[in-house]
Amino acid sequence: MLLAFDTSSAAVTVALATPAGEIVASSTTVDALRHGELLAPAIASALDTAGAGPRDLTGIAVGVGPGPFTGLRVGLVTARTMGEVLGIEVSGVCSLDILARQSSLTLPVAVATDARRKEIYWALYDGPAADGSRRRLEGPAVDKPADVAHVLSGLPVIGRGAVLYGDVLGLPPAADDAVAEYPSAEVLATGVATGTLVVVEPEPMYLRRPDVTMSAGPKSVL
Repeated sequence: MLLAFDTSSAAVTVALATPAGEIVASSTTVDALRHGELLAPAIASALDTAGAGPRDLTGIAVGVGPGPFTGLRVGLVTARTMGEVLGIEVSGVCSLDILARQSSLTLPVAVATDARRKEIYWALYDGPAADGSRRRLEGPAVDKPADVAHVLSGLPVIGRGAVLYGDVLGLPPAADDAVAEYPSAEVLATGVATGTLVVVEPEPMYLRRPDVTMSAGPKSVL
């Protein structure tokens, strides 16, 4: 079975899927301050619901961000530790790709999530292919919403950033079925199982903020 989770946003989302991508258990809790407290119980609950144990897992899929460091680190440390202990593969996926895959629109879309400090993480995507996958055209990047409003102009925007800064981005009201605020572990699990999401190394995706000088050395998640 494939265990999937994402902690790159204010949501802690967990799902368990069969090798074919059928979801057998899932949960999502929105609490930006309790990732460390919520993730392990959510994983245990998903396994219990499916009548499975850790040794039944054949792989782990984890969202790699971009996202705030503390929450993102919780998910990546958990994924990499479990993978090491159980001897199974850990697959990373850009969290913005997960959100783009959640859109039901048959059009190109933009994704914008909350980067805090009145900034957004964003990326642009092509329309969906026959299998539902979307090709990332630009990004991920981090910017002030006003600085990239012209880039996102004319596109439906998915994600929490669209809710927080829709007025700055000049967005029209979106249809209910077109909006997803947070990455879904169900979509992550299905996308990895079916090969419709691009898999990367389970390393944190940190982005240089436009107004901050970062240290030369990378941050470790372990």
